[in-house]
Amino acid sequence: MERKVSVKEIAKSLGRHRATVYREIKRGKIERIDTELKKKEVYRANVSQRRYEERVVNRERGLKIGKDREFEEYVRKKMLEEKRSPDVIIGQIKVKGIKFEGMVCAKTLYNYVDKGIFTGISNKDLLRKAKRKKQGYRRIRVSVKNRFGKSIEERPREVANREEHGHWEWDCVVSGKGKGKAALLTMSERKSREEKIYKLKRCTQEEVQKVMNKLEKEYGEEFKEKFKSVTFDNGSEFLDWEALEKSVLKEDEKRTAVYYAHPYSSWERGTNENQNGMIRRFIPKGSDISKVSEKEIKDIENWMNNYPRKILGYKTANEVVKELTGNKKEFCGNLSQ
Repeated sequence: MERKVSVKEIAKSLGRHRATVYREIKRGKIERIDTELKKKEVYRANVSQRRYEERVVNRERGLKIGKDREFEEYVRKKMLEEKRSPDVIIGQIKVKGIKFEGMVCAKTLYNYVDKGIFTGISNKDLLRKAKRKKQGYRRIRVSVKNRFGKSIEERPREVANREEHGHWEWDCVVSGKGKGKAALLTMSERKSREEKIYKLKRCTQEEVQKVMNKLEKEYGEEFKEKFKSVTFDNGSEFLDWEALEKSVLKEDEKRTAVYYAHPYSSWERGTNENQNGMIRRFIPKGSDISKVSEKEIKDIENWMNNYPRKILGYKTANEVVKELTGNKKEFCGNLSQ
């Protein structure tokens, strides 16, 4: 304004509509006395920002949730500090029987976030909003690279229907192009949604085999109960199914059953793909995984296993695993590589 730049030019340089700029100028106008003691209207950005924040606070106060400061602070803490979704926040409140005067439903809470009702909270703070249509099984030819591996179609009913605990989906999350060879080996249990994450130096058969062997040694006799089956995609790092199935503790014995999804059918490992999406919230696509510390990986794993899920009745994976396994020995965390 002071440099006599037109609104049209300002809007063009900011990539905004002229009406937006006009509203901003109007909100930030104040009166000043010039050197000739005449009143003059000038624009001040700090004034505009202060007035905007005051209006947001007043708008929040006018809503049902805005009248209950305790509930509002509860929502803020859950969303910003614990990274919970509105659905999980409301679901857990109901399950735990917590009472708030300004209680709203999950849909209303999502609408508040959409409209920017909460200062400092937006859709970028949500884990995921879009609902994807669940696809059914299709007949697809088995990968020519892996024609002797057992197809996902051969899995027993209790695996496909999530009737039994101990059946996993594994995948590799790789570093961005040109950012090193390090990767994450992600493991998702189909029934409880328990997650295990291991850092690999390289995404190779040898590295995957090394983790599988260490897991068997760590769990001992309970490994077969913990990992009854594993479903992979057809990535080259998973193709040595004989080595993956063979026990390193008891010669000539199988330690687990290995199955492979159809090529280009990531939806067949939907649990693992969804979990990988949660990991990407902390480690964005294109990241250099070699720079992610073991502690960071452990923190992500703990967050996921303590995140309440609607599909689990708003229980966490850790709570469900405990219910399913009773007092059996459970190992958590990452193995040293």
